[in-house]
Amino acid sequence: MTTNEITEAPARLNYARTVPKVFRAMIALDAAAREGLDPALVELVQMRTSQLNGCAYCLDMHAKDARKAGETDERIYLLPVWHEAPAGVYSERERAALALAEEITAIGGGVSDAVYARAAAHFGEEELAHLISVCFTINTWNRINVATRKTPGTL
Repeated sequence: MTTNEITEAPARLNYARTVPKVFRAMIALDAAAREGLDPALVELVQMRTSQLNGCAYCLDMHAKDARKAGETDERIYLLPVWHEAPAGVYSERERAALALAEEITAIGGGVSDAVYARAAAHFGEEELAHLISVCFTINTWNRINVATRKTPGTL
């Protein structure tokens, strides 16, 4: 094996086929969570959460979806280091959403009052509830796809 070869662990099961009722419920929950939010913002949050959770499948899918939503390569490439990205790369609203997504993903420490207040300053109550919903749905998708070893680029 050369250093350029990637070994791939086989998928464990086809979740959608094995538990279709649960899968359809997740699809419906995901769609409801996104309502009223900017699609590009949703993709940024989903990509960042997937990076933190180590979900290659979701990261691959949402990077492609982000490009379709008009996201630039620069913003996609800088997402892992959004805290250090130059001013203007991400808006304050996006930064507030990303900070909230990170704290929801690393829930062991809770969501700080400062991060919650920052998000609440940029999102109305309903939008904030949808953003929180997007965060918990992508965390659930990440856990499903990591546990089942869903392969990036597959259906």
